[in-house]
Amino acid sequence: MVILGGFHHVKLPVASVHKSLEWYRRVLGLEVAIEFIEDGVLRGVALADADQTLMIALREEPGRAAGLSGFDPVALAVPTLPALHAWSDHLDALGVPHSGVSEGSVGWLIGGIADPDGIEIRLYTQQRRS
Repeated sequence: MVILGGFHHVKLPVASVHKSLEWYRRVLGLEVAIEFIEDGVLRGVALADADQTLMIALREEPGRAAGLSGFDPVALAVPTLPALHAWSDHLDALGVPHSGVSEGSVGWLIGGIADPDGIEIRLYTQQRRS
């Protein structure tokens, strides 16, 4: 039998590594774990959360990033509904537009969080609705 243990990382295309790096740091609190430098130029980064439980890689690919604008390829897990409300407050404090907390198909979510390229990031509770 073969076994999978979850995701290692998700890679997203971005138009500007520097601009997106600043956004993912400021909004999601992620920090650089790995830099990908080609011919002396930063072309990508791998970002991780403080507990090293989540990794998102950003790769400079402007055309591909434009193709994902308006799409929501990533839903990040939030453990509880109160934690999701804390995220809503955090996004409000930063002035980051979002949908607010709403019921999803399984739990609760915040949608409409768009990175600099318009790629939507969603936050979803792991806790099911009662």
